[in-house]
Amino acid sequence: MDNRKQVSADESAAVQLFRWLEYPDDDFPYYNGKPVGLSGKQWLLLMLGVVAGFLVLIAPLPLFAGSVGQFIPAILFFAIPLAVLAWITRQHCWALFRRVTIRDIKWMILFALLNIVVTMVIGLVVMKTIGMHSNPVFAGLATQTSVEHLLFFLKTLPQLLGEEVLTILPFLAIMTFLFARLHWSRKGAIIGAWLLSALLFGAAHLPTYDWNMVQAFVVIGSARLVLLLPYIMTKNIWVSTGAHILNDWTLFIIALLGALPSGH
Repeated sequence: MDNRKQVSADESAAVQLFRWLEYPDDDFPYYNGKPVGLSGKQWLLLMLGVVAGFLVLIAPLPLFAGSVGQFIPAILFFAIPLAVLAWITRQHCWALFRRVTIRDIKWMILFALLNIVVTMVIGLVVMKTIGMHSNPVFAGLATQTSVEHLLFFLKTLPQLLGEEVLTILPFLAIMTFLFARLHWSRKGAIIGAWLLSALLFGAAHLPTYDWNMVQAFVVIGSARLVLLLPYIMTKNIWVSTGAHILNDWTLFIIALLGALPSGH
């Protein structure tokens, strides 16, 4: 691909902002050759890095079972794909990250609250109509000690960053393909990538929920759609990660409080 032609073509498409959602002074990296373009082979290599990080996370290895060892896959989950991104783009791997402002923190909180509401409403409908499988994490919290609870919450920090990497890098890859190769409009490419990356995220949760497709694609997929919005808005992976952490920690704390014996 000729990057000069791509950038020239993008200058007119870049004005196609979702003005009700996106910050006006920023754009997604890579899809239009800014700050650097990726070839098809480089995108494929990057997606293999994403898959490798996910496989390390779910691999049932004894090395990862201890109180310290459990942090290794959680860190490698995001570190492997980001290392591949750094190798491919050199210093431009930092294009995923922005400085966090007070405005960004407000959006973290608001999107976390929105997602909790959306997840509870959709989850209630699915549970009443089809039925759902409980997340084994919630059952585990009920039997853990206070130290184990602390370690669990600490481990979720790198793991949830990894979940954002697992979603956002495929989002950018799909957006690039739709925009640069299929010549979709910028808005169309965003919507297509938003939907498809949420489906991929839901598919990654199929084993967690005993292959309940409705729960994985409808409930988890809907939650992912909401939690992608802060990234689409800010182009800052820290904001979507913050919203994701606040969302999950709130649900974990509610579950933990519900599991306490009465009188405590």
